[in-house]
Amino acid sequence: MKSKFGAAFVFLIAVCCSGLFLRFPAEPVVADGINPADLAWMLSASGLVLLMTPGLSFFYGGMVSRKNILSTMLQSFIALGVITVLYVTVVFSLSFGTSWNGIIGNPFEFAFFNGVGLNVHPVLSPAVPFLLFAAFQMKFAIITPALITGSFAERVKFSGYLLFISLFSIFIYAPLAHWTWHPDGFLHKWGVLDFAGGTVVHMSAGYAALAGAIVLGQRKSYHHHHHHTEPANIPYILLGTGMLWFGWFGFNAGSSLGANQTAVLAFMTTMVASASAMMTWVLYDAVRVKKISAMSACIGAVVGLVAITPAAGFVSIPQALFIGFISAMISNIAVSIKNKTSLDDTLDVFPCHGIGGISGMILTGVFAKDVGLVYGHSTTFLMHLLGLVVVSVYAFGGSYLLLLLTNKIAKLRVSPDEEEMGLDLSQHGEHYGRRRGVTEGEVTA
Repeated sequence: MKSKFGAAFVFLIAVCCSGLFLRFPAEPVVADGINPADLAWMLSASGLVLLMTPGLSFFYGGMVSRKNILSTMLQSFIALGVITVLYVTVVFSLSFGTSWNGIIGNPFEFAFFNGVGLNVHPVLSPAVPFLLFAAFQMKFAIITPALITGSFAERVKFSGYLLFISLFSIFIYAPLAHWTWHPDGFLHKWGVLDFAGGTVVHMSAGYAALAGAIVLGQRKSYHHHHHHTEPANIPYILLGTGMLWFGWFGFNAGSSLGANQTAVLAFMTTMVASASAMMTWVLYDAVRVKKISAMSACIGAVVGLVAITPAAGFVSIPQALFIGFISAMISNIAVSIKNKTSLDDTLDVFPCHGIGGISGMILTGVFAKDVGLVYGHSTTFLMHLLGLVVVSVYAFGGSYLLLLLTNKIAKLRVSPDEEEMGLDLSQHGEHYGRRRGVTEGEVTA
């Protein structure tokens, strides 16, 4: 056990003690170009996006079996620590450093946030401090690997998971962010529109989730439960959905990068798409199974949020209603299809986030103001289809290879006994709490 985390601890010591030696040239702080309203909104939006990760931990944690609640929640929560350290060290520089052929940023340019200061950046953050732009972008990098965890919940070794999300952030997330959001990134130059992360966040997480479910294989209990674990805590799922929805206003409206009209549009399209997706999901389920469930409401709302993300600042309110509706239908059907296969994607990450991100990307090409298919232009739409193929191959193939590599270095799958015991106890030595009438001995047995 000691040696398993030893290398990680040595790496952390080296990174954190760099502060004793790194001396960056001081730049004079000037107020030129700073818009106080934009600054205030972007600070708020950054805080809202951070809240999404704890929200996700409740959303996922409530869905798994009782013996895996804490481990599932911690898998999301720990990303706040792991990814922040990596982002400061190298991931921001890879994402937004000077472009190498539109493929990746210079890893040394902003390493340890060298040159990421309190003045504006003329290209990336013309109205707010560059450090604030970096802070906002960091929150996106944090939640992306956390989204993946739902696919291999209840069977992943924590040490292997930590290594995988570190590799994913460097080799999958950073290049996608660079391609899509850096002005010189090749997808950006193709005209691919991704307002707030449908491609960079949801598709990358969705494909990594699909790869994860394939590489780790089924849970032992998969067939016994007819694919579904009884959710341990539905109020947690409702709470997590509320936190995600609330935080998503920072995610989408903050991606306008200022307190402006686009932020208002993105705020409202986000609200409307999520509402229409929630109602579509519950009523479609109710038509089929005659009941409206809390789980359906929560999953539908989140699928709507996923689907509107790439389009939020580019579409009208009625178009957002349609995007929420059609994406909920597509993802709901995708979940049904997945349930007929042997794929054990525990919490349906690929059908909801992956497929939701894909439908959002395609619909952005259909509806984007002035350049979409409905405005008589096909170029953006066709570039979105081409971008979809490139991102799909890279995100799935790259994640699959990284999972195989991780498994060679640090085993990914817990042993059958550890899985039976539950990850809370086997991985963390903690448990969620005793049911009434259950003795301590029975819980730890």
